[in-house]
Amino acid sequence: MPPIPGSGLAKGLAVTLRTMTKKTVTAQYPDTQPELPRRSRGVIGLFEENCTVCMLCARECPDWCIYIDSHKETSPPAAPGGRERSRNVLDRFAIDFSLCMYCGICIEVCPFDALFWSPEFEYAETDIHELTHERDKLREWMWTVPEPPALDPGAEEPKEITAARKAADKLAAQRAREQQEEQEPRQQRDEKGGTP
Repeated sequence: MPPIPGSGLAKGLAVTLRTMTKKTVTAQYPDTQPELPRRSRGVIGLFEENCTVCMLCARECPDWCIYIDSHKETSPPAAPGGRERSRNVLDRFAIDFSLCMYCGICIEVCPFDALFWSPEFEYAETDIHELTHERDKLREWMWTVPEPPALDPGAEEPKEITAARKAADKLAAQRAREQQEEQEPRQQRDEKGGTP
């Protein structure tokens, strides 16, 4: 059966009439800040103490918008006869937000938890060159990162904590055995009649 001419227009006008009678819910943005979802993606914050300059974030970024510069520093040996240790020191960490597509791959691949999502979204600039933010600005955004949600009461304990607890219990049991073994000869000496 062919459609009735003008039925599409009538349906569209019906939707318009229905929404015209409802109250508008427009948020007056500059005056009223929006309530963002807890895990909204605004900008990327950098916790530079955790950054080891492994370059994984820069290599995995599909837009190549992360710029990292570093240099090597050698530290003297901790003990005599040891060898010098070298480590990378972060000189520059910048993200070009005019290229970033907010995919979050850099945050996911960071093995040392140096990158986090921040809900900050007001960082517009009049010049596109000013959208490349250096580590100082990324560090400021780190303090706006919300706390991670608490674990569910019935959730399994993370494997890392379980392994650490087992190792600590094992060490405590070993120390208790050593203390007991030290006290047994003392008790035997005391029973024999004094100290030698």
